[in-house]
Amino acid sequence: MMRFRPAEAAGRPCLRVGVILAENFTLSAFSLFIDHLRLAADKNDNSRPILCRWQIMSSRPDPVRSSCGVAVARNSDFCDPTEFDYIAVVGGLLHGRRQVDDATIRYLRRAADAGVSLIGICTGVFVLCRAGVMADRSSCVSWYHRQDFAEEFPDHHVVSDHMFLVDGDRITCSGGGGAADLALHLIERHLGRPVAKKASHVLLLDRPARSSRAPLQPHPPVIDEISHIADPRVRRAVLEMEQNMAEPVPIADLAGRLGISSRQLERLFHTVLGVKPANFYRLIRLRYARALLQQGELSVTEVAVETGFSDCAHFSRQFKSMFGHSPSDLRTSRGRPAGGAPILLPERPSERAGVRLFEER
Repeated sequence: MMRFRPAEAAGRPCLRVGVILAENFTLSAFSLFIDHLRLAADKNDNSRPILCRWQIMSSRPDPVRSSCGVAVARNSDFCDPTEFDYIAVVGGLLHGRRQVDDATIRYLRRAADAGVSLIGICTGVFVLCRAGVMADRSSCVSWYHRQDFAEEFPDHHVVSDHMFLVDGDRITCSGGGGAADLALHLIERHLGRPVAKKASHVLLLDRPARSSRAPLQPHPPVIDEISHIADPRVRRAVLEMEQNMAEPVPIADLAGRLGISSRQLERLFHTVLGVKPANFYRLIRLRYARALLQQGELSVTEVAVETGFSDCAHFSRQFKSMFGHSPSDLRTSRGRPAGGAPILLPERPSERAGVRLFEER
């Protein structure tokens, strides 16, 4: 159970956070999290750690390199974990890389045994799971890493519809803007809402009125809906497509990233999904376009560019052919116009019946 610690009574900061940076950590998630603590810690625009204290810890003296190449130096070796209210692990790049060393894993286990609340930010949740401190806990990960998580930790319950998740004394966060939302949650809990609002206001990241629920992640990509498909190459191809909406990757390049030929990729998609890769790519871009239009924040032209259609007229024709109404109709109503039939992928006898990837929700 998280405890309030008034500074006047305890003679120390109300919120104390230890931070561990994984190799190739995500700089934006780290900076958004820490800068909210910094602004909440002092009055005006000062940076004294009065109400909050944070400490960057590492088992090694060398600075830790972020995924963008910027390195961050530690403040200290590992401290007594009970000196902190939370210990947060900031993750980053996954594939083919070791995120932390054995000394860090042992420290996290020691902190868990001491009853300290642990936080996994971005792929930091992978580190917590590998350390064995997430037993019987739910984990929040980004949609883009959900399949990676499910493959490595098939026995763990995973959530990808929220920015962060509090499960007792374990908190996991999708990363990106979710790190800011999580920081605001902690600040509001320990220091009060006015302090949290001040931090987000200074950073020009004011959020709408907060509710008791964590903020939702943006649109759920199709990768979650085809998680039952056994072929990892198809799943990885779809993930690559999801991560490259605004500038679609040529199918030949996509096949090259998977280490197979374009012809092999064509055969795989036809066997598993019953469609060509290019057609599937267009389908998920159009579904993403529909989600953006329903939000009502972008113009039709902006949505077309965001989803990789350089010609707005071509985008409108493709959209109407897919959903039965034009992008302008949807944006005007900001809802679901009548007459839009469900969009389904062709079903093949060899696949599970009822795979409804594009049905109206």
